[in-house]
Amino acid sequence: MEKIYIAGFDVFCENAFEIGEYYKNICKKYNFIGLYPLDNELETSKEIFLGNINLIEQSDIIVANLNNFRGDTMDDGTAFEIGYGYAKNKLLYGYMDDVRDLITKIGNKDSNGFIVEDFKKPINLMIAESVNIVEGNFEDCIKKLRLYKNN
Repeated sequence: MEKIYIAGFDVFCENAFEIGEYYKNICKKYNFIGLYPLDNELETSKEIFLGNINLIEQSDIIVANLNNFRGDTMDDGTAFEIGYGYAKNKLLYGYMDDVRDLITKIGNKDSNGFIVEDFKKPINLMIAESVNIVEGNFEDCIKKLRLYKNN
């Protein structure tokens, strides 16, 4: 079975362990093995970083939560994991609640006054061009991925 690294800011939720188990069960339901960052029992930032890199290395696919976190766009740690996965030729999937283009969602300037790119994408072009984006939630994304894999 292929392994999916589950990337996203969900690890910062108070019920992060339960969320991870829920996501791993969804992976299992669609014949994947889910690898969740909190599967690592690590404490220091360096240990967590290396542990997550190790899980990405073990994975075949990365599925990432691309929803806004602490601002106008996605979690920066998740963006790093996507970039690392891209460099390692991992299949990349992500999900978003709102896939309208950035200009429609936040206007011509962001909350800090910076110009927003206008490429008709729901997220920064570096993510949008590297990730297969699915509108919906984690399970919607896994379903799409399973369909892709079955074809």
